[in-house]
Amino acid sequence: MTASSSAAPAIPDDDPTRTLTVANPDDPATIHISLAGDNYAMLITGKQTNGQYCLIDMRVPDGGGPPPHRHDFEEMFTILEGEVEFTFRGEKRSVRAGSTVNIPANAPHNFRNVSGVPARMLCMCTPAAQDEYFMRVGDEVASKDAPPPRLTDDEMAKRRQRAAELAPAYRTEML
Repeated sequence: MTASSSAAPAIPDDDPTRTLTVANPDDPATIHISLAGDNYAMLITGKQTNGQYCLIDMRVPDGGGPPPHRHDFEEMFTILEGEVEFTFRGEKRSVRAGSTVNIPANAPHNFRNVSGVPARMLCMCTPAAQDEYFMRVGDEVASKDAPPPRLTDDEMAKRRQRAAELAPAYRTEML
């Protein structure tokens, strides 16, 4: 295709109101969320990308990970440290540091750290909103190394209920 026979719309002008984002999980301004025992650093939020995507630094202790679920958006994980077991449409697959996993929209999945040591991965969701969901259902903690809050059984039940109630608004279904 040549430039003169373009059927595609022109590339929009630059938006000077948008700024360069540099994210670091050690930056004191980074928001850290404790969710189901995991620690998620909101590196790049949907607010910073006009909703295009979000990037979350996930620290997952041994035994950590979400319950089975599915959502109407793409999700990609790059394993930085450790090993994580992904269950995709009922089939389990162990993935080690250095690998990237893409979960197609709407596919049932979950992950679990069964390695015996902490794992760390980057999670990118496109379009964004998972970052907002996590911030609404999790508990903010001081840093990437902060322990999860000690919750009573009643508080844990309320968190699960809030996650289930908010899931549809964030195009997510708990399975």
